[in-house]
Amino acid sequence: MDRTFILTAELDETSFVWLDGLRREHFPPERNVLPAHLTLFHRLSSAQTGRLQVMELPAAPVPIVFDATFLLGFGVAVRIKSSELDRLRARARDVMGGAFSRQDSQSWRPHVTIQNKVAPDAARQLHRALEREFAPRPGSVTGLLIWEYLGGPWKPVRRLPLA
Repeated sequence: MDRTFILTAELDETSFVWLDGLRREHFPPERNVLPAHLTLFHRLSSAQTGRLQVMELPAAPVPIVFDATFLLGFGVAVRIKSSELDRLRARARDVMGGAFSRQDSQSWRPHVTIQNKVAPDAARQLHRALEREFAPRPGSVTGLLIWEYLGGPWKPVRRLPLA
């Protein structure tokens, strides 16, 4: 059986600390087996991730903006806007080729989940509270991270730095 891999965008340290703090505070502790993360692709083969080695990466971090919070139904996420990140993901998709999962073939909404798998009322309550205090803030993507999916937790496999 082929192993399954996930591709995420590595966030700058300040953004990661902020988002991971929110996630640790609001994600159900018994389900929070991962740090805060920005997923680019959810289900990749080893062949696809191997092709990323030949991909030309940006020579500098990619600017992003954390522009709003939004409801996931059973949780809350912070939305990310960046045309440069959109282009980087599209380029990675072209380089990797092959078949993509249904989830990875749908339109992409970049975000970091800070709460999930809670009752809808709890999600709405957190969303309202965060929305009152939220102000857009800049950040950056400093690399691509390849993880192996282990049925819950993820194991880091490789870092592809931007710069």
